[in-house]
Amino acid sequence: MLNSLFFGNGIAHTILLFAVVIGLGLYLGKFKVKGVSIGSTWILFVGIIISHFGLRAHPVILSFLKDFGLILFVFSIGLQVGPGFFSSFKKGGVRLNLLAALLILLAVIVTVGVHLVTGESLFTMTGVMSGAVTNTPGLGAAQQTIVDVNAPGADPTSLASAYAVAYPIGVLGVIFLIILTKALFKVNVDHEREELDNEHDSGENARRMHCEVSNPAIFGKKIEDIKAGVGAKFIISRVLHDGKIFPPGPDTVLNEGDRLLIVTDENDVDPVRIIFGKEVPMHQEDWIKMDSHIVTRRLSITEASMTGKRLSELNFRRKYNVVVTRIIRSGIELVARSGLILQLGDSIQVVGTEEDINAAAAVVGNKPEKLSHPNLVPVFFGIAVGIIFGSLPIHFPGVPQPVKLGLAGGPLIIAILLGYFGTRLKITTYTTVSANMMLREIGISFFMAAVGLDAGKTFVNSIAAGGYWWILYGALITLIPVATVILLSRLVFKLNFYEICGLISGGTTDPAVLSFSQNLYGSDYAAVNYATVYPLSMFLRVLVAQLLILFAL
Repeated sequence: MLNSLFFGNGIAHTILLFAVVIGLGLYLGKFKVKGVSIGSTWILFVGIIISHFGLRAHPVILSFLKDFGLILFVFSIGLQVGPGFFSSFKKGGVRLNLLAALLILLAVIVTVGVHLVTGESLFTMTGVMSGAVTNTPGLGAAQQTIVDVNAPGADPTSLASAYAVAYPIGVLGVIFLIILTKALFKVNVDHEREELDNEHDSGENARRMHCEVSNPAIFGKKIEDIKAGVGAKFIISRVLHDGKIFPPGPDTVLNEGDRLLIVTDENDVDPVRIIFGKEVPMHQEDWIKMDSHIVTRRLSITEASMTGKRLSELNFRRKYNVVVTRIIRSGIELVARSGLILQLGDSIQVVGTEEDINAAAAVVGNKPEKLSHPNLVPVFFGIAVGIIFGSLPIHFPGVPQPVKLGLAGGPLIIAILLGYFGTRLKITTYTTVSANMMLREIGISFFMAAVGLDAGKTFVNSIAAGGYWWILYGALITLIPVATVILLSRLVFKLNFYEICGLISGGTTDPAVLSFSQNLYGSDYAAVNYATVYPLSMFLRVLVAQLLILFAL
């Protein structure tokens, strides 16, 4: 009984094997050499070692956990970065995707070049390339193409061996270049993160101002009329008029000498001064002391019915006599613009009497404990749609076999679309940060363990049979394109270090590199750029793998 548990290949044995590989890999990932660790990538190498010494996982379960783990990983990333994906694309996504396409083109050029110089079979070199860029779907597409066209002299299993030998250098080589980039350019990660924080918050970060009405052009005018004539974004939280403080409404008339508590964007500070007048030396506490009946509170959006509603639809001022001054989303304070679309998990900062605020709280929910129970229905339906989408054949003129995005590309694209359009379609996709991280880490752990256990069976034998040359070929395919694109990104396009990490990990479709860069350097900015280039990169990687097989015929 125990013998089959430890040395068989049944379900219990496979689960035990995965638990040991993942647990030991994560434990080893805690150790650092000169401050550097490869993190969860250790799982891959522990799997290779254990598999090499004869411990085998059930092949069906192994295949399932590899694919399902990758799906969980990319889907959780898609949900996380989806809300800001398209804005990120507008700010620099075209440039990033062009660089990712260059990365792929260079890999193909090096692959074909090695084939022409050494005479190594282009079938085998396609497997080496798939491993060197850690693209499992590309390997699968190439193998399926061989089967579909019944290519003479081509063995799909030989591609897998070449893939397994080149895969480690595909992971370690990219990680080495990222570490080298940080050292070579003397990157200060805190400074780079601060730059992105400032860029991300630009025009959205809320700022409090205290102004006195001294512009004759607005004397006696209603607030709604003043707003209609200017482009600046601002919210007047409170008005001090004749010694009385009150939260204003759109019909409130401003007079000379009124003092205003205003919330606006950092970029609109100067226009607000021009509109109303000079800032006065007051503080938040001064308003509280003058009128203890007016309070400020944060309310959590926990009612699913609020998802997708614009702030203007809720009409807090007229219905509840409270003013919404800002929205807090993922730790970032946004000015409460009327057109802003609310999401489950947002917080709104409101000003009014305690009684009025309580009435508003009943509408939005304000029960943070509800957020600890994530809504999993959109997650699994999204995965189902993503798998269907990734399985759809895409036909190109002159190419005999259709191209598919696969089990990674399809779910990622659907997750991004869900994250972005979910609120607009009133679909609740909110998950807590901890829940998202749990899905992501479980997914990448399963994926790395499965790849290691699968590759370990033939890893040493392939090297001994002459496959050691594949290590060199894989190193060339990995290092030359990545080093070239990194240098172009930093020296020519002046990309931020985190943008480079996301570009390279997404361009190589390498979740292990993304996991490494996030664990070592912190911040989720790399994940945003990863998701920006990953869909196109995955599509191109799968396409070129199939094209190379067809050209080899």
